[in-house]
Order: sequence, then C-alpha cells, then structure tokens
Amino acid sequence: MSLTWEGAPPPPPPRPGLLGWLRAVRRGAPLLLMLAVCFPLLLILRPPEKAIWGYARPVTPWITQFVCIWACRFLGLSRQVEGRPMRGVGAYVANHASWLDIFVLNASKRLYFVSKEEVAGWGGIGWLARGTGTVFIRRDRAEAARQAKLMEERLHAGHRLLFFPEGTSTDGLRVLPFRTTLFAAFFTPLLREELQIQPVSVIYTAPEGEPPSFYGWWGSMEFGASLLSILSVRRQGSVRVIYHDPLRVADFPDRKALAAAAEAAVRAGFNGAAR
Repeated sequence: MSLTWEGAPPPPPPRPGLLGWLRAVRRGAPLLLMLAVCFPLLLILRPPEKAIWGYARPVTPWITQFVCIWACRFLGLSRQVEGRPMRGVGAYVANHASWLDIFVLNASKRLYFVSKEEVAGWGGIGWLARGTGTVFIRRDRAEAARQAKLMEERLHAGHRLLFFPEGTSTDGLRVLPFRTTLFAAFFTPLLREELQIQPVSVIYTAPEGEPPSFYGWWGSMEFGASLLSILSVRRQGSVRVIYHDPLRVADFPDRKALAAAAEAAVRAGFNGAAR
C-alpha cells in the first residue's frame, strides 16, 4: 500500500532568485532561531513533566502552541479560524494537505497528532512531528489492541488527539476518502459513551500568481524544496480552519458509519470554502 498520494504531478523545483533568497532568509531566520530555542526546551521539560504529571503535561503543550502561532506569523501565512473547538473528552479528524498542517492546527488548539510510524524518519518533517509530541502508530493488525489502549489512555488524560483519516497529504485541492481503521479505537467500552469526534476542514488559498496547489505536499516532493518555495514566495496566501459540530461516537453503530459522517462534514466544509 502506498504511503503517499500520487494523484497529480509535483511542481517543478523552486528557483527563487536573489530576492527570493533574501525573503527566505528574512522569514526563515527568526523561525529557525525560535525552533533552536524551543525545541531543546521541550526535550528538557518533557521527562520531568511526565514523571510528575504523567500524561497531563501542563507545560509543554503551551510551548508547542506558542511556537506554531509564531511560525505562521514569521511565514506571513494568514490564518482564519471558524467554529469553536469542542470541550470534554474528544478527538479531531481533518483533511491533510501539507506539512504546514502541523503549525496551522496546533496554533488553533493544543493537541497531539496521530501519525503513521514512517513519518518519524522523514527528515525535517519527522523532527517537527516528534517535537510536537506526535503519537506514532504502526499499520499492523497485531498492534491494534495496544494502540487502542494507548489512545484511550491519552484521551482520558485530557489530550486532544488529531487524526488524518486520508492516510496521506495531498495537493490541497481535494479530500480523499477516509480510511476507517483508526475509528475503531473510538468504540472501546471506556470511550464510546463519552467520546466526541470533531471534524475539521483545512483549506489553503495559494498566493496570488502561484498555482492552487502551492501549499500542497505529496508524492515524492522533498521537504526542503517545499519549505524553500514557501519561504521565498513574494507574498503569502492564507489558510482557513473550520471546526464543525462534534459527533457523539455513541450515536453511530460502528467505525464505518462514524468515518462516513466525519468525512461528509469535512468534505462539505472544504468544498463550500473552496467555492
């Protein structure tokens, strides 16, 4: 099974020119400095934080959110949030367009991503994922029970987990069919009656003069090339984050029905905003 989406040809490698390189340095330098300070701070604080509070983690999520808010500002990416993140025990599901989703979604709400294990080894993006406390899982039926228990523990500790049910990022111009496997974890006896799932639509608008897929990241695209394109563009575009009404897991008979309802909400928000 492919781990990346290959549904469109990737854009040509960036050729920023002198002004583009200057813009990349102007945006990238403060971003790199902030990461150089905050990432080691997260690594230092996480072990004592876990030893004292366990999964509660009262400090490091605030650092992560601070970094993500300022990362969007340093990049110049305009971020619009609609709707309200839910309260109570719950998880989020969203469409997945870009590595930028890490910053955009963490800036809106303190949360932890759930990602396939392979992402941990993906160079710069794996570094970002590990630094933000991502939960890495294996696509292995033998691991399903252990992973369900882990997610159950995290959710009961008050963590907001975010899943990308498409299983891959895209060009940002579509919502792929949701895979239903991870939704099974929401139907454990301890979670089903109290858990809510909130669908989230993420819609990027490309900078003026750039292709609509400018912020997408898919197939064999290199992280460095994508980063350079975004850092060197003359003027940034925007991203819109829409929080839909939460879905009570107890209202659905099984994972397929829940996944279909979540996909319908995400797709409707995405298509409506795209128009």
